[in-house]
Amino acid sequence: MEFGVFILAQQRGYHQTSQQVINNSIEQAVVAEQAGFHNAWYAEHHFNNYSLSPSPLMMVAHMAAKTRRIRLGTAVCILPLYQPARFLAEVGFVDTVSNGRLDLGVGSGYQEFEFERFGVKIADATAIYNEFLDILPKGLTQKIFEYEGRFLKVPPSSIAVRCVQEPMPPVWITSGNPVALGRGVRENHNLFVTALLNGSEGIQGLRERLVKVANENGKDLDRDVKFGFLRCAYASDNNAEIDAYLDCARFQRRISESLKYRRSQSDDGYMIKEVPSETDPTMEQLRKNLPVGSVNQVVDKMLEEISILRPKHIALQTQLGDFDQKTMLGQIELWGERIIPAIKKELERHQPAATAALAA
Repeated sequence: MEFGVFILAQQRGYHQTSQQVINNSIEQAVVAEQAGFHNAWYAEHHFNNYSLSPSPLMMVAHMAAKTRRIRLGTAVCILPLYQPARFLAEVGFVDTVSNGRLDLGVGSGYQEFEFERFGVKIADATAIYNEFLDILPKGLTQKIFEYEGRFLKVPPSSIAVRCVQEPMPPVWITSGNPVALGRGVRENHNLFVTALLNGSEGIQGLRERLVKVANENGKDLDRDVKFGFLRCAYASDNNAEIDAYLDCARFQRRISESLKYRRSQSDDGYMIKEVPSETDPTMEQLRKNLPVGSVNQVVDKMLEEISILRPKHIALQTQLGDFDQKTMLGQIELWGERIIPAIKKELERHQPAATAALAA
């Protein structure tokens, strides 16, 4: 079982400067490496305060110089917003400067607000994304490649800086679309999924959907597919800390939904207003749904969720809203010192068969 941190780099208001948000994101990854985490993941978003990470590849390149061991992932590069030749060249460069530590997470995107400003029609996103997936293995593994698609065209070309990882960095597919996940399964890519802020029932439903996708594409989910699970979780005996974390998690959900469903409001065209919706979970529901509470409560809840979903990787959301940086760094250290070792010990002790499958 691998554990990572997912760093969204959010700005909840002007009481946070963009420099502070980015510096906090950098510091969290450094501390995560020191705490023994396996991965640090960086998002991509544009033109608003939902995430201040416009280029996860640039973040990975920067963090490659700040770290030595931790794997560095893009979660995700929004492929329809890229020019393929430059993207491939930068992937090769980043994998090189990180000494082969790049995990290449990719997706098709969902925020129309972003697409409009890049001059890309969101209606074309899926088709462009699929052409990119055609190009990736060609450009990263062949000395000279070419491609002729409806949207993307590359004349015979060679990427100068080759990837360190052979044949190419691991590709992680992030999507809620079974068709997109199915292609990832068929092509032996890893998957990245989430149950959002839902509880055990939502995780069980996610498990059933993944099993169906794997089976329909000729694979066994546990034996043949590596998939990661993005999760909000927080351990503390201080209820005020837990509530502050959950409030930031709910903030993230509100802003994401308002952008996705075109409900976003802003007084200045940048800072998105946080508007409650009818589907908002209460704080009590969040406490019930998510692994939050004492260390022992979090360990028990995580073990329950792992037994349902059986992921091979868990990415914890650390940089949410305006949560206090010093407190979050302490949380990352707590996971490394106590929570992750306890989870792994229990998996080895009580679930030998499951542990063997997860390690495969």
